[in-house]
Amino acid sequence: MAFSQRIELRQGQSLVMTPQLQQAIKLLQLSNIELAEYVDQELEKNPLLQRDDSEYSNDDSASETADDYGSSAENSQLADAQDNLDAPREDAYEADSPSENAVEAHGSASAGSGAGSTQSGSGGGGGEDFDFESVLSSEKTLREHLKDQLAMSGLDEVDQLIASQLIEETDDGGYMRGDIEQTAQTLGVEQERVLRILDVCQGFEPTGVMARSLEECLALQLKEQNRFDPAMEALLNNLALVAKHDLSGLAQICGVDRADVLDMIAEIKALTPRPGASFAGDAAQAVQPDVFVRELAYGAFGVELNSDTLPRVLMDRTYYAEVSQMPMRDKDKEFIEDCAANANWLIKSLDQRARTILKVAQEVVRQQDAFFVHGVAHLRPLNLKQVADVIGMHESTVSRVTSNKYLASPRGLFELKYFFSAAIPSTGEGEAHSAEAVRHRIKTLIDGETLATVLSDDQLVEELRGFGIEIARRTVAKYRESLRIPSSVQRRRALRQSA
Repeated sequence: MAFSQRIELRQGQSLVMTPQLQQAIKLLQLSNIELAEYVDQELEKNPLLQRDDSEYSNDDSASETADDYGSSAENSQLADAQDNLDAPREDAYEADSPSENAVEAHGSASAGSGAGSTQSGSGGGGGEDFDFESVLSSEKTLREHLKDQLAMSGLDEVDQLIASQLIEETDDGGYMRGDIEQTAQTLGVEQERVLRILDVCQGFEPTGVMARSLEECLALQLKEQNRFDPAMEALLNNLALVAKHDLSGLAQICGVDRADVLDMIAEIKALTPRPGASFAGDAAQAVQPDVFVRELAYGAFGVELNSDTLPRVLMDRTYYAEVSQMPMRDKDKEFIEDCAANANWLIKSLDQRARTILKVAQEVVRQQDAFFVHGVAHLRPLNLKQVADVIGMHESTVSRVTSNKYLASPRGLFELKYFFSAAIPSTGEGEAHSAEAVRHRIKTLIDGETLATVLSDDQLVEELRGFGIEIARRTVAKYRESLRIPSSVQRRRALRQSA
């Protein structure tokens, strides 16, 4: 085989994700708390950026009705921002990011870190403005409470180090979530020694703290009350049967009669499943709505952005002009130019993000106006493509906008994702039903049950068919389980016990 060299010219197309384009996509999917943290970081590292402290007016183009939502999309600033993209918008928002699904139920978690510490009015301890009341009234966290007890436990330095690590691995509910084997390996000690120290820590107050499971937590509390016998141990090992109210099965397993089983269950219900709940934990930040919806006099709904969640920044052009006139090295000049470009892009990206959220929210409100008038039973089936087609955006853009964004209305606070649900077909020629509306109907039917009228899943199918909803039994079971509603057998048993 002979080898030879040759020159070939090939032409192709590819999408280049510039840092600016990545920033625009990232800003779109951030929650308002995450966005505020991101802007704070940019303000720290970019000397040309400054916060805009001027008063924000709700009378500008960021406040429109759901019946007239299209005009803001033609704004020249938005068009300018789109022209700076290195790719068409349908390409820029084509692929979902890896963090797209992080956070549901949320929660949650995208909600940012808490800021619950209380500081006194003076930096020192003896000034006139020192707030003794705030110090005395500040709540102690569970970890602080456990470490106070550890200091008086009499353990040696090594054992105290092990105990401190176990305390750090204890959550706010009081459960030790760490892995014993991993902890022992990390600290370079025997696993038996870690278990021995854990046993000591489980003797701390409150009783049941630092247990590794619910069964162990309840067992620790029962041992303190001298009520942990073989029958109670068998009951704790079969808590699933307790949840199902299977008294006959529990009586057989525990070797006692039904009356004793009821007494044992009553004892368990009197215990504390979360021993650390009475202590102060990390402060959770309240969810702030991104959009407000209000009903107008003529029957339409007004949609406006929450100005409190919109970071407002400006580029200090005076400082930029002064710095640009100064003699400097090429590296410093490049840094200033990069700061100017990043500042301009951030301002445009924030404006584009706000207008995109408003545009999507207005279309969602327009599509779901019956929900805001009549309630959840009138929620219409809606998917991302329907909204994307109307407003002229890609589905993934709508998906990013509706993740971790909240809407406040007279009916309550809802995540924008809440208004998107699958369609359940109608029995006749009528309009399809929203999956969320069907769930609501199932819950309403079950809430109205009595001991004589407990509905099985098949009977629920028939009842729903009477409301014009065509649905399979397995779908009813799936929706019922998603609502955490037990089966008809368990519901009948619970009603019999409470009768």
